[in-house]
Amino acid sequence: MTKVLVVDDEASISDAVAYALRREGYTVETAADGQEALARVDVFQPDVMVLDVMMPKLSGYEVCRKLEVRESRPAVLLLTVKNDIVDKVLGLELGADDYMTKPFDMREIIARVKALSRRGPMAKERSAEAGGQVRLAGLTINLLSRTVHADDPAAEFELTPKEFDLLALLAQHPERVYSREALLEQVWDMDFAGGTRTVDMHVQRLRKKLGRWHEVIQTVYGIGYKSTEKIP
Repeated sequence: MTKVLVVDDEASISDAVAYALRREGYTVETAADGQEALARVDVFQPDVMVLDVMMPKLSGYEVCRKLEVRESRPAVLLLTVKNDIVDKVLGLELGADDYMTKPFDMREIIARVKALSRRGPMAKERSAEAGGQVRLAGLTINLLSRTVHADDPAAEFELTPKEFDLLALLAQHPERVYSREALLEQVWDMDFAGGTRTVDMHVQRLRKKLGRWHEVIQTVYGIGYKSTEKIP
């Protein structure tokens, strides 16, 4: 069963979101600040975290920073009262997978949690159907179970939902060059021209996790990125 951690310093909000998610069949726990959230992640090991940005002790942004250094982390849906594109981009650059502003419709937050849970760690426990695989330079990318394996030496990579989406898109079209704007639109569903390093920072993190296979993603200077089979 998918586990969700709801983090908000306003008990009325966290309790309402937790109640709605429990009615949908999720196992839900809550936390009231950033420090408590990180402690709950270690014990509860959620698949999805609904995370408020403006909190005492540690902000949602700071929680994202601390989660980023961990090998395994939940998919993150950020909540904030801010509606500035700069704040949205900052959250995504820090590794958040989705973003909503308050006030929100409970039906929308449930829909977004459902989407993240289908792409998060729990997806690895679901058996993959036949097919739905992409091969790239010794990597097997399963689009159904959302897992990435290497052949030699054998390895499985712990990717966030957006890291997987980014790799899968590039891998399905080897040597095709994607601009940063095109990747923002197709992976993040964002229409934002200029000034964001969201794509660059996710590529940097993805390459680090891929280790010796990092060169499957190549930079096309002045334009964006592509995938390739031709690595040393």
